[in-house]
Amino acid sequence: MFVAGHLGDRLDLRTFLTIGMVGTGVCTALFGVAFWANIHAFYYFLAIQTLAGWFQSIGWPCVVAVLGNWFDKKRRGVIMGIWSAHTSLGNIIGTLIATGLLKFGWGWSFVGPALLITFLGIVVYLFLPVNPVAVESERDGTEVDSTMRLGDTITESFLSSRTSTGFDRRAVGFLAAWKIPGVAPFAFCLFFTKLVSYTFLYWLPFYVSQTEIGGEHLSQETSGNLSTLFDVGGVVGGILAGYFSDQLDGRAITAGGFIYLTIPALFLYRIYGHVSMTINIILMFVAGLFVNGPYALITTAVAADLGTHKSLKGNARALATVTAIIDGTGSVGAAIGPVLTGYIAAISWDAVFYMLMTAALISGLLLTTLIIEEVKTLLYGSSEEDEVAAASTSRPPIDVLI
Repeated sequence: MFVAGHLGDRLDLRTFLTIGMVGTGVCTALFGVAFWANIHAFYYFLAIQTLAGWFQSIGWPCVVAVLGNWFDKKRRGVIMGIWSAHTSLGNIIGTLIATGLLKFGWGWSFVGPALLITFLGIVVYLFLPVNPVAVESERDGTEVDSTMRLGDTITESFLSSRTSTGFDRRAVGFLAAWKIPGVAPFAFCLFFTKLVSYTFLYWLPFYVSQTEIGGEHLSQETSGNLSTLFDVGGVVGGILAGYFSDQLDGRAITAGGFIYLTIPALFLYRIYGHVSMTINIILMFVAGLFVNGPYALITTAVAADLGTHKSLKGNARALATVTAIIDGTGSVGAAIGPVLTGYIAAISWDAVFYMLMTAALISGLLLTTLIIEEVKTLLYGSSEEDEVAAASTSRPPIDVLI
């Protein structure tokens, strides 16, 4: 993802995103081909899965960069909160499609979704407007430049078409992107937030099947269906987090608040989730709301805000790079969490939940400085623009060549 984000700020987003989608479709189809080709070699699946990961990593930095080109900071929270619901809906719909095709042979559970994403990749290439200028260029019959970004074209107001020859359209460097205020704290915060989220994603169905709910064990199918309520809560959480962050004009305050509320939500789910099916459903929904709310906010609106940070002074493109840094760092946590759970669950599930609550606490603490700054802004009315203007008199802008 680090590499994909770096390239995303330099290449045609529409073409690059199409390559990622079609490549993902090919790799997913190759998984299914093993069913008919009678392939059982472990390293075949390992190689295909690794290659699929490379192609899939192109997606998130590119789509966040596209939305960042279209929507300004004041409205990104709620718009991207609604938009980010697609991740949870994709989890649910993808599972239903794969399950529905399973009766025709497990190969179709891979080939079916592969054909779908390949088709949608072609649709993206033909119809995706990556920025306002691309739409105006098509309307005027002039050449479309899909490599232009928000900082290249929008300098005054939303969807402004005016350009300035004084802007440097070079993409920000990887190390320079880390230096943008707020990138590092949110990146490491997402490491622990995504650790919690992905542990639930992979382990929740198994945990539910192993736990007595209302005095009885559920079947694996019922456990899997029940676990989708965590994603439903995530949809609501993403929208609420975006809305509150827009109203407060405080991304860190909102993310931190949701993260800290994750701790009691996890505790209550572990202690009382077994009492009855109704209580389990309610607590699972609430846990999904608080766990996935900040996850959705940080990987969308926060990443878009930081990718167009005032410290860049409109001189550089950083949307895809910043998104990749934040979500890529979070993906490391997403890989570690489920693995740790496999070992810790052998000791006790209580220990697993204590690990998750500890991760949530650390995640919230990492935002402390940013939360304090946003509280001061709310109380005393200082703005990011004022801080940048003051800082610009004493230090040069971020070096885009790093």
